[in-house]
Amino acid sequence: MSKKLAKEKILKSLMSLYSEDEAEWVYTNIERLVAKYQSKIIEEEEPLSEKDVILITYGDNVQQDGKSHLQTLKNFIDNYCLPEINTAHLLPCFPYTSDDGFSITDYYEIDPNLGSWNDMETLAKSSNLMYDAVVNHMSKSSQWFQSYLAGEDAYKNYFIAVDPKQDLSKVMRPRALPLLTPFKTNTGEERHIWTTFSEDQVDLNFKSPEVFIAILDVLLFYVSKGGKFIRLDAIAFLWKEIGTNCIHLPQTHTIIKLYKEVLRILTSNIYLITETNVPHKENVSYFGNGVDEADLVYNFSLAPLLVYSIMKGKVEKLFNWAQSLKLPSNKVCFFNFTASHDGIGMRPLQGIIPDEEIGLLAKRAENHGGMVGYKNNEDGTQSPYELNCNYMDLLSHPSEDNTTRIAKMMLTQSVMMAMPGIPGIYFHSLVGSQNYYEGVEKSGIKRRINREKLDFDILAKELSEKSSLRYHIFTSFKELLRIRTEQRAFNPLSKADYFKSDDSRIFVIRRMNKGETVYAIYNFSDETAEMDTLSQNVYDLINKKEVVGNTWKIEPFNFYWFKAN
Repeated sequence: MSKKLAKEKILKSLMSLYSEDEAEWVYTNIERLVAKYQSKIIEEEEPLSEKDVILITYGDNVQQDGKSHLQTLKNFIDNYCLPEINTAHLLPCFPYTSDDGFSITDYYEIDPNLGSWNDMETLAKSSNLMYDAVVNHMSKSSQWFQSYLAGEDAYKNYFIAVDPKQDLSKVMRPRALPLLTPFKTNTGEERHIWTTFSEDQVDLNFKSPEVFIAILDVLLFYVSKGGKFIRLDAIAFLWKEIGTNCIHLPQTHTIIKLYKEVLRILTSNIYLITETNVPHKENVSYFGNGVDEADLVYNFSLAPLLVYSIMKGKVEKLFNWAQSLKLPSNKVCFFNFTASHDGIGMRPLQGIIPDEEIGLLAKRAENHGGMVGYKNNEDGTQSPYELNCNYMDLLSHPSEDNTTRIAKMMLTQSVMMAMPGIPGIYFHSLVGSQNYYEGVEKSGIKRRINREKLDFDILAKELSEKSSLRYHIFTSFKELLRIRTEQRAFNPLSKADYFKSDDSRIFVIRRMNKGETVYAIYNFSDETAEMDTLSQNVYDLINKKEVVGNTWKIEPFNFYWFKAN
């Protein structure tokens, strides 16, 4: 054990959630879990560094006859990701009933369609792992919920039954679906159960001390199975209080802090990542004081802002936002990404660009072959919630020439890699995928447009064909990542400054660490642009040559990484 439980501190926090007797019960069970996992979790500190890059992937994104999907994924990681991408974020890899993994039936088993725990342990020998902790809700078919409906005493408080006559109008709704779903117990009683995301995803009741302990056990189990990162899915909705908006409540922050405290008692080699697809100011609140809450926070505003900057050919909004990025300590950082299994969130743009321009992004998605998901507002209207579109297809119309498409895509990916924090690269971005319409047509699920399953052998062939779009995107990623992981300046915790040209076409990130300085320079416009030099003696890391002169000339949608001599 790396340190002792801070009993008074933990009890004080617990008593802000539960009664004194309940808090004592929870603390006793925390002690029990710490003892249970003490010998199963290795205390081995691995500080975050420029070497950390995360692949965001489903366990079955690549498939091959005769092998489990997890074995095939390991094959892909070993041959196409390492050493530049050293961590795999496995989107929920547990048994489930809907939502492509996010309605889990059993937190402790690997989905047999993917493989086994043995496969996961083998994968962990090649790559660091990020587990997905989907703990706000679980499947209505789970043993926990079925035991609740059966009236089993141990589960009587695990879920939230609400009188539908109560005023729930203030509750923030992330989806245009009913908040409550009626279920019948084994005795025939009808109960209306809180279901934030869908009728198959029943919310857990964290007002129950038993739920607090049950989920802590799940988190410790994931760490014992080699997890270095734990993603807390939809964590902002954790605590419900009727009469409030039920998002970002103080009790939710307290629970994250308590879980962090217990995890760090057993190991310092664990990093919590909060997934909160909300406006930026709300999102960064999960850093806490910079020590006590999330280690990383999803940088949700980055992806749509990069698309917006490409659309406008200007970087004013991107620059202003980047300059506003403040961290509460040098112990935390952002998880930077541009694409994922989900759509591209629009709420993180609120307060950064005008609402009407958010609407322009929605129209762009539709014009480029994508779709738009909407949320219900308190006034009865709807507004864009997320764009369901492959990221490359959102940046450029599928009919544009490949040279332009590659340039726009890699410009945005290079910004994501150069921003302070850890880069997360979605599988389909890495291999240059495009909108997958068949998946949407077959399922009726908009998000399937970016969730295609690929045959390993066909993919390998396409990645080796020098004329293919996949080849150019993939090799560009690998070369940029190779350069990035060799520069101390790109340490996720290192300093960053931001500049722009007078005409707002050029965006510059300056990263500094241990006497090393790198300038990342980007032209977001479709015209050649120039900028006065910030440093006259630089080395072009990408093109491997010295650069001299009083101005930096940058071609349309081009970028450079210059290292100061």
